[in-house]
Amino acid sequence: MKNAIQYLLKGLAILLPIIVTIALVRWFLVTIETSLSPIWIAVLGERYYFPGLAFISFLVIAALVGFSSRWAFVNKLWLLPGKIINKMPLLNSLYGTVTDVFDMMSGKNFAKESVVMVTLPGGDLKLIGIITKKSGEEGDRLSECLEEDQVAVFLPMSYNVGGYMVMVPRSCIEHLDMSPADALQLTISGGLGKKVSHAKE
Repeated sequence: MKNAIQYLLKGLAILLPIIVTIALVRWFLVTIETSLSPIWIAVLGERYYFPGLAFISFLVIAALVGFSSRWAFVNKLWLLPGKIINKMPLLNSLYGTVTDVFDMMSGKNFAKESVVMVTLPGGDLKLIGIITKKSGEEGDRLSECLEEDQVAVFLPMSYNVGGYMVMVPRSCIEHLDMSPADALQLTISGGLGKKVSHAKE
């Protein structure tokens, strides 16, 4: 009986990540297809429309948006809807959180040495964090709160979408050769991730 339970748990550990990943990809594809397919059916008619056209058109649109954002004027137009949402109560928090998560996962606005090991003052406890702000940045409220020898570090939590923002002296941090995305994956998985590696500089 004990072996049967162990085999079951091992099987679930293998199958569930695959199932969840497929389910998320399917949800993404279905959402895009459901949203854009009526437009293509109206333009082309059901006779010429084929499943997947909506998703292909979405990828083409995304590529065109990315390409056109090279020009400052066009980039401002693409950023305008986001600025409007940022001024709306409730929606601004949701939009800002989603934007920050995507920026963090993509490594945007992070310096090369942004991932650090933080040693908490007065102890030997060490945590992996990501530097989000340094002192001396004019017009930034958080940066203005930092002393000259301090940095703001985000400490993500394992198995949870959340974390803590701490302000620590530079003497309490040592840089890690790791991308912000890898640091988040390693921390959120509780150190169980197999593909993440780092080395101290």
